Amino acid sequence: MPDLLIELFSEEIPARMQARAAEDLKKRVTDGLVEAGLTYAGAAALSTPRRLTLAVDGLLAESPTIREERKGPKVGAPDKAIEGFLRGAGLTRDQLEERDTPKGAVYFAMIEKPGRPAAEIIAEVLEATIRNFPWPKSMRWGAGSLRWVRPLHSILCILTDEAGASVVDMEVEGIKSGNTTRGHRFMAPDEITVTGFDDYAAKLKRAYVVLDARERAEAIWQEATNQAFANGLDVVEDKGLLAEVAGLVEWPVVLVGAIDAEFLELPPEVLQTSMKEHQKFFSVKNPKTGRIEKFITVANRETADNGATILAGNQKVLSARLADAKFFWENDLRTVKEQGFEPWVEKLESVTFHAQLGSVGDQVNRIAALAQALAPKVDADPALALQAAQACKGDLCSEMVFEFPELQGLMGRYYADAAELPAEVGKASEEHYSPLGPADDVPAEPVSVAVALAEKLDKLTGFWAIDEKPTGSKDPYALRRAALGVIRLVLENDLRLNLKESFETALQTLLKLADWQGALLEAKAAEKDASGEELEAAKKRVHDMAHQVEAANAVTASASADLLSFFHDRLKVFLRDQGIRHDVIDACIAMEGNDDLTLLVKRARALEDFLKTGDGENLLQGFKRASNILSQAEEKDGVEYSFGADRKFAEDETETALFDALAAGGDAISPAIEAEDFAAAMRGMAALRAPIDAFFEAVQVNAENEIVRRNRLNLLSQIRQVCGQVADLTKVEG
Repeated sequence: MPDLLIELFSEEIPARMQARAAEDLKKRVTDGLVEAGLTYAGAAALSTPRRLTLAVDGLLAESPTIREERKGPKVGAPDKAIEGFLRGAGLTRDQLEERDTPKGAVYFAMIEKPGRPAAEIIAEVLEATIRNFPWPKSMRWGAGSLRWVRPLHSILCILTDEAGASVVDMEVEGIKSGNTTRGHRFMAPDEITVTGFDDYAAKLKRAYVVLDARERAEAIWQEATNQAFANGLDVVEDKGLLAEVAGLVEWPVVLVGAIDAEFLELPPEVLQTSMKEHQKFFSVKNPKTGRIEKFITVANRETADNGATILAGNQKVLSARLADAKFFWENDLRTVKEQGFEPWVEKLESVTFHAQLGSVGDQVNRIAALAQALAPKVDADPALALQAAQACKGDLCSEMVFEFPELQGLMGRYYADAAELPAEVGKASEEHYSPLGPADDVPAEPVSVAVALAEKLDKLTGFWAIDEKPTGSKDPYALRRAALGVIRLVLENDLRLNLKESFETALQTLLKLADWQGALLEAKAAEKDASGEELEAAKKRVHDMAHQVEAANAVTASASADLLSFFHDRLKVFLRDQGIRHDVIDACIAMEGNDDLTLLVKRARALEDFLKTGDGENLLQGFKRASNILSQAEEKDGVEYSFGADRKFAEDETETALFDALAAGGDAISPAIEAEDFAAAMRGMAALRAPIDAFFEAVQVNAENEIVRRNRLNLLSQIRQVCGQVADLTKVEG
């Protein structure tokens, strides 16, 4: 079985496109081969800045012969029908078979499609792949119509078996396939003839090309950490940058450079961001001081002077970049030390947040009002929360954040410290965007928590009020992430927050409901003093103001209910990742207090743990049985059995035992629920398992005696009522 090797050799492919492109090449070629009948044992895709490579092992030498039986028209059918069938089958009439069927004699065609050589199929599949490759961005060059990410220079395509290697003949836009590649652009640019993947990889390595991106990344990291260690320093880990740099070089050469002393006092994050974004340098820090003192760059070649010229050029460019950063830093510090945050906060009034939600200044005012309202609920000082919220987005107007937007929030902390604002204000400026993702740390300081919650709740309620909700996979304003942030802030800080109340507070702030209500009171007061013609105008004002208040209240109620449902959906996703079933969460959401996420999750965790026990599984079955019998009887009789059963009508000792168990269970479960001790409530439910099982084994609920039947149905209603204190078990599957 032959092995296939493909290489598409071009000008430099952008680093961030390489991994996806290699996988696309693998998928499109292998899917095409399998669809044409060529199966294989394994496939691997690799990439460097100048090439995409695919190796396919154990490929069939040719596609199998396919025999297909096709049923045709009846014998004696019109000639046109038979001729159409023959054209579709590619046969003549004498090649048809006549067979008897229950519906009479019918023509059958046996169609044989002979197998095709692998090379023929590969040529077709590879050409189609090249012409329809899904690059995010592509270009044309010369006079041809082919589009590729960068000009495509050569196609290596060979099949290797015991007899040796053979070129798969094909041509795309004048580029003919062959068995040659090239090594490193500068250190080994000549053609290399290859006979298979092992030969290809070995010759490229000798020609200064490391084919595997993971191998390049590992080599870069190992050499970088070794050189940093030799200087008593640590490399700042950045996996994204490492992957990108591995896509920029074919033969990585690690070089360590020094940062000019005049820049060492810049915040380490500024140095790191500037070097990463502009130069693709790794930062090297002093583990004792945390200060960034050196940088690591990765060259794409070895040089006679061991990289000295490369380093000198990089240091010159870096110094110019850092001089800009230092200029921004010093200007910003001068501003906050002399004038505080006020000039920046004022500028936010002219920065649009959203056309329907006003400026960023408007957003800050809403966040400040909401943070102050939330502060007592998170044990924060309301005055500090207000001050922190008013300053939290000031750094957006700083020169540093204008240059490096990814530093927003963090620079706010530096500038708050420089302005000698309370430490809590600076901390909240840094943390109010958090958490940004599932792995991001959650703020724990009360003031930071208040501002972070306010920022996210304002965003969510604002976009809900203007009906800009996430739809399907589209979420342009990252509202799902904001909701998850609120969920994590509440749960990981064990907050007891009434979400409905918080939504309404945020919406009322957004809709300026207090202003409308104040205007309504003023209009009513004016109406009382008005007379004659003024009275009609005053009545109209009262009517208009009342309409505005009514409309604002309607928006608040509708958006609040819909937003809570959205939060419950996000909570299901969050808890599912922690092993809690969606039906268990639904059962708890159905209970009162479902906008208190901490309470809801405590209930869900306890119920999930209980249902994993034998008592939990059996009790659920007993509850379901009781609920089903009761529902059927209520539908049939047209009445609700909820008046309470009377033990004097009990005929069996299991009935009496169940009466006693339900009374004891109610006495145990109710106070446990009241105390939010859900583990104790589950133990109370567990005690019901045996009496319920015994009752159903010994007793027929739908007895002939109508009084006994109704009493037993009311007893089932008690089971539903007692167990229903914990969760709505009708929503639990099983």
